[in-house]
Formats: sequence, structure tokens, C-alpha cells
Amino acid sequence: MPKVKSYSAAWLSSNAPGHRLFEPAPETSRSRSLEPAYGSKKKAIPGPRRTIARRGTEVFVAVGREIRWSDLAYLKENWTANRHSRSKSSQGIRIKREDSYQSTDGDAALESAAGLRTIKTPVADDIRQLIISPNSNYLAILTTHTVHICVLPDPSHLTSEDAGPLKPKIFTLGPTTHVTSRSPIVSAMWHPLGVNGSCIVTVTADAIVRLWELSSTDRWSFDSPTTSVDLKKLVDGTALEQDFSASTSATNKSFSPDSFEMEVAAASFSTKGAGGWNPMTLWVAMREGDVYALCPLLPQKWAPPPTLIPSLSVSIVTTVASIEDDPDIGEQEKLLAQQQLEWMGELDSQEPQIIDGRIGDPIIEIYTRPSRPGIIPRLQGPFELQSDPETGDELDTSITSILVIGKKTETEELMMGEDEDLDMDDGDQEGLSLAVICLLSTSGQVRVYLDLEGVQAQWLPPKNKSKLGRLLAESEPPSLLSFQAIDTMSPVEVNEESWPVFSSDVMSRYNFFVTHHAAITFISLTSWIFRLESELNGDSEAGTDFRIGLLVNSQSSRDRLYSQPTADVAVPLAAANVIRDPDVGYFLLSATPYDPIALTFETPEVDLAPIRQESPVYEREASMAPLDFYEPRPVFNPSHAFEEGSALPTLLERLRTSRHKTVVNQEVRLSPLTLQIFTDAHKVLADETHKLGIAAAEVFRRCELLQTELKQQVMKANEVKGKIDTINGAHRDGEADNAMYDRRIVAARDRQGALTQRLENLRKIVGKATTRDLSSKERAFVEEVRTLEASVSAPGPGEAAADKAQSSKQLWKRLSDVKRLQGELAAEVEAMKKAEEGEGPAPPAELRIPQDIRRAKMQQVQGLLSRETALVEAVTARLERLQTNY
Repeated sequence: MPKVKSYSAAWLSSNAPGHRLFEPAPETSRSRSLEPAYGSKKKAIPGPRRTIARRGTEVFVAVGREIRWSDLAYLKENWTANRHSRSKSSQGIRIKREDSYQSTDGDAALESAAGLRTIKTPVADDIRQLIISPNSNYLAILTTHTVHICVLPDPSHLTSEDAGPLKPKIFTLGPTTHVTSRSPIVSAMWHPLGVNGSCIVTVTADAIVRLWELSSTDRWSFDSPTTSVDLKKLVDGTALEQDFSASTSATNKSFSPDSFEMEVAAASFSTKGAGGWNPMTLWVAMREGDVYALCPLLPQKWAPPPTLIPSLSVSIVTTVASIEDDPDIGEQEKLLAQQQLEWMGELDSQEPQIIDGRIGDPIIEIYTRPSRPGIIPRLQGPFELQSDPETGDELDTSITSILVIGKKTETEELMMGEDEDLDMDDGDQEGLSLAVICLLSTSGQVRVYLDLEGVQAQWLPPKNKSKLGRLLAESEPPSLLSFQAIDTMSPVEVNEESWPVFSSDVMSRYNFFVTHHAAITFISLTSWIFRLESELNGDSEAGTDFRIGLLVNSQSSRDRLYSQPTADVAVPLAAANVIRDPDVGYFLLSATPYDPIALTFETPEVDLAPIRQESPVYEREASMAPLDFYEPRPVFNPSHAFEEGSALPTLLERLRTSRHKTVVNQEVRLSPLTLQIFTDAHKVLADETHKLGIAAAEVFRRCELLQTELKQQVMKANEVKGKIDTINGAHRDGEADNAMYDRRIVAARDRQGALTQRLENLRKIVGKATTRDLSSKERAFVEEVRTLEASVSAPGPGEAAADKAQSSKQLWKRLSDVKRLQGELAAEVEAMKKAEEGEGPAPPAELRIPQDIRRAKMQQVQGLLSRETALVEAVTARLERLQTNY
């Protein structure tokens, strides 16, 4: 649900140039003031009021018989720039002479060229509706009985030096068809499958549908429709060969039950990206509450989206294959499947014409409408509207508008196995796999219906099967399931002369607005749409009763965004137009006959603020911007009665130029003519004084209410001030703001230093306390040291028996053996020396060894002893180092 950020736009207020978009023409005000005295006996025909159309940020506003054209982004930017220049001037900043505006004429010329132009139209009555084409190159201008097509000019005209009225190329649609002597026009819509958005469909109140395929280079395309269908004939049709075209005669106006029951209230298509047969289905709602569907309704040349024909082909072939040999399928369903197969077969045999689309858009494939089984489809309906037992029957049957939300496009199965991805709008691929039909009545009640069966293409049977035609007429009508009823008016606001209308939202196709004479209401269906889709797909794991209970109890979101204080049917609201643009924001625009209504919504999920260059000027503006801590309230605009001039001088001027002009300069005499003149003057004065009295009373009530609101605002400002003081800290006595801020900064820096030092100490402690794992080389070295220690150290008393088998291999055993051998050899050497010198006894003869061999052996033994001694000393030193490290 959008949250209203502001109920007004300063750049569209009465003191801004943008307000001239909505100001009524002076002649319109005078004629409206004279209505009490010279009111027309002809009753005004009720109908929708869609007087605002847009192309991007450009808006076209119908005021009387002329159209005002402007760019909202340009208006807002110029207003901001002018306000900034005025603020600089008020502060005493000197501006160069060539950049300033010195004369009033210069200001007027600037404002007239600041993105605002007037388009003159050849209409003979007030404009009721403005409908822009899908490609934004045509604008349909509707009065009660006539339609004009305007070729929209280039946006560069808004900023050109020429500020005079524009007279673009405007064609009259059906100069002999849509005239005042015939039935009024209730709906005009651009066909979603028209080539380059050039096919328009008009529906009149007498239930005649006409298709016009337009070309700006062919004037004859505006004279007569390419296809016309009389729904009153089609509803009783039984054979395909009958003539259902509209009659060209305008004299036959005899009464029939169909002329009352089939008075059209509104008609609508779904979007181009909807799935199935939805884009080519025209839904028609009658004033008495009946709903009909016409499918397929196509122009002679049409351009489908990439997935439409393949998806329909797969669906038709699957249906025909499933019912071909089924004996339980009736003859009517088999005929319908064969007709659809024949229609698709002719379509598949065509070679589409390829044309280039707009820059950035894919190529366009143009097909010719199949002529078999027939050009005009069967009229399906009236649909049986199955009401909810809790809500009962329809509260009223006076329908004013219809909104069709097509089912989502299912491309996953279609594109399975394909490498390419389709470039489609994500909004059309999400949502419900059922079509949603919304009806709106004069009481402001919205009825939401679900098309469970799904509308498919249907044609009447041929003449040779007329029996099927009679059976088809007697069969049960299709039905729509009523899901919810939503009231947007209070009982006091209900008026039978009002004409509420639907408006779509740019955020989601399941969001829309309801506009009537009393208010603008936002309605969202997303709270149950996706939940219902998950139920249809069987994705939910909860129990059936629990899930159905949640679905039934889920309610659509409803929020009244704007309420008109007067709630007067004579002051209707234009259908809401919603814009979402980085320069303007998320913005709703509507209007009364006197003033604009501008609501700005918050967009928290996406920042739509324009990218600005960083500059001291912008930073100063941002710092001076007010805080948005206030609660937005609707803006009070004084009544237009204070600004309107008196109609009495105009009445006297008319009297001076009438055939009773001699009475003006004579004395007042009692006569029927004098009574009539005074009666007319009294009507004008009474009406003006009554309006002034009501306006003054409203101003008085608003002034009293302003005091209460001001008190609330002051209380909220005090709360905000208290929060700010709490954040800043309490002021000390005699302490300046700068000193307090400096003291806080110094304290914060000291605290930051202390925290940094504490963190460093903790880091050192943690570094010492934590030990990392040994590497593989370190583990191998430790194992080697342990082995060497076990080999060098002498065994304990308890370990002698266990290590007896390995004692010969231990190093200490080898060391003792070496010492023992050293002693024995040393003794033998001494003995031998003594023997040689004759001091000792001579050794036995068998033990005599040659002297050279003995010396060699001795040298070898001494070398081995030196090696063993060095080894022992090295091991002993290494063990001492290891013990020192440990």
C-alpha cells in the first residue's frame, strides 16, 4: 500500500506556472455561472471523466474544449530553479544583469515557454476522455458523441521560442458514424494487438463495437471501420453466415428489451502480455449488470507477442488430441475444437510480414486475421455472476466501469530445452493463472470475480449445423466466481448520477485506483493473488481446511488516499493517473474542474531521486531542506467561488442586446417581463451568495481546525526537540554550543584512544595464550630427539629386562664396549712395548705379530676411538642444549 508523503505539489500550486494546466477557461466559468438562469433543458449525459493522459512525464489535460500540454519534470525543475534564484535575490546576492529578468513582459514570456503549450481541437463539446495509444504517437479525444484522433507533436515544441497554441494534425474518426444524432460513446480503447498501436476500438451505448485500423497517410482509414459488430444481433445469432454488422441507418430507434438490457456501460481488454486468449478478448459490461465476452476480436492486421501463437497452437493441438476419440465428449465441444484447429491452421500457414519496431524494441511480426471459420466470433454470455452467500446479491446493478487483469504468461514449458530467453515484462509472468474481472458500480462498490473456466475462442456453427446453434443457445451460460465485494463510498456519498472509474497502477497490475466524485481509493489484490496461485499449483504443505480458511479470510487492501471536501457530483474528479519517474517520483495526478490534485508517495525500496552533481549550492539546499518528521495532511484550497467573478454584468449585457433592451433604460414598471428579469437576476445572485456563504463557512471551520492541528504540530515539534536534546546532551549553564560540541569531540577521541589501547593489550595477551599446531618438520624433529634420548640415556632398573634384547643396539652399550676394548688394547700395547725393550717376558711364539701390521692396526683402532669420542661429545652437547631449551 503506498504511503502518502505529500498531499500537494508546490510546483502545481496556484502561484506556480504549472497551475495553468488546470485553470478553467474564462468563458467556461461564465457559462457555468449563468446555468441557474439560462440552464439547458437537455439533461447532461453521464459518463466517465478521463481528462488526463500522459506520455512518460508529459501530461495532456483536457480543459473544456482545449488541451493543455506540459512536461511535469520540466515544470518541477524550472520551478525549483526559479525559487532558488529568488531566494538568492532575497539574501542580497548580486546577480548579473543579463541573467536577471527586469520586466514583467519578460517573466510572462518565460512562463509561457516553460514547458506549457495549448493544443487547439475542432471539437464542438467539452472533452470527456483522453486516451493515448500504446506507442504514444496518437491521442484519442472523446466527447459524448464524437471521437477525434490527434497525431501527437514532438516534445521539442514544449521548449521552443514559439509559445502560441498548437494546431497539430487531428482527424475526425467516423464523421458519419460517431455523431450527435446517434448513440453516445461509452468506451474507446486501443487494441493491444494492433500494429504499432494503431487500432482503436469504440463501443457505443447501443452495444455496437467498431474496429478502426488507422494510418496517418490514409485519410479513408478514419472514415469507416474495418469491422463492426452489433451485439444485440449477435446475442441472438444461431448461424455463422448471418450478418451481424452494425446498421448504417440512424432512424430505426424502436424499443426492444435488448435496448434496455444491453445498454453498454464500459468495455475493456487485458494487457498485451497476458496469456492464452486474453489479449484478444473484449469484455463488455452492461449498465444492468450483465457481462459478455467477445473472443477472438482481431483487426485485419495484427501483431502478436512472441509467445502467443506457439502457446495457443500447443493448447489447441493438445485439446483436439484429447477429445478426438473420447465418446463422452459432446458434439458441441468437438465442433469448437475443430473450429479452433481450423483457425490456427490458417494462421500457421501464413508467412508473417517482418517490420522493424521502435529503437530498442524487437522486430514486429504482422499476421493477417484468419477468415475461417469466421471473422465475427460468438458472443459469450451473459455470464452468471455467482455471488458470495455472505454478501448476497448485487447491491446495485448500475455498472460504470470494468477492469480486466489477464492471467499470467506461462513460458516455462513452452521454452523448455531452448537456449534463448524471451524478453518479456516480469509482471506478466507473475501472478494468477486465472483472469480477474473487476466491476464498479455507481455506489462505488467493487466486485472482484475469477474466471475459473477461462474464456476461449468461440464461433457460431455453420448453417448446415443449425441444430447445434439452437442447442448452444439453450446451454448453460458461463459463470464468474465472486471473490470479494469492496465498498469505496459511504452511504451518504452515494449518488446515482456519479460515474466511478478504474485506473491502473504502475507498480503492479494487481493494484488499481477507484476515482469518483467523493474520493480516490487505492485497492490491492496482491494479499491473496499469490496465495491463491500457490493453492492452485499445490505448493503449500499446510492442511486443506487451514489453507482454505486463510484464503477465504484474506482481504484485499483498501485505503482512501484523498477525500474531496464537497463530495459534489457537479465537481467530479478526473480519473487518477499514476507516474513513476526518477525526476518526478511516485506520483498520482488528478484534477477537479478548477484545481489539480497531486499526491506524492514514498518509494522506500528504490531511490528514485535524480542524480545531481555535487556542488556547494546543492549541499546548502539539502541542508536547508525541512525534516520529514511531520504527518502529511490534505491541503485545504479555498473554494473557487472566491475567485469567480459575478455573472450579473454578463446577464445585464445579454439583456441590453436582446429584444427587451428598451426596458433597461426605462423606469421599473410592474409587468410580467420585469418579473422575469428580476427572477433571473435573483437566481444568479442567490446562487452566487449561496456559494460564497458555503465557502466562507468552510473557511471558518478550517480555521478552527487549523488551531487544533497547529497545537498537535507544536507538541510533535517539542517531542522532536526533546529527542534532539537527548542525543546532543543537556546544556550546561553558561556553556556555548560550540564548546559543548568540542568537549564531546575531545571526550569521544579520548574514549576511542583508550579503547584502541585496550584492544592492543588484549591482542597481545591472546597472542601469548594461544599456541598454534606444530608443522610436520617440527613433529619429525621432536620424534628424532625422543629416539636419541632413549638411545643415549641408561635404562632404569625396571627397564633392564624389557630392553635386554635390544641392548646390543643401544648406543650406551656400544660406548661401554668401546671403553673396555680401549683398556684391553692399551694394556696389550704396553705389554708389547715392554717386550720389545726386554723388560718383560717374551710372548709366546704363536702370538708374535709383525711390527708394521701392529702399527697399522693400532692406527686404525686409534682412529675409531677418536670417532667414537667425537660422536659421544657431540651427542652430549646436543642433549644439553635440548634440556636448556625445554
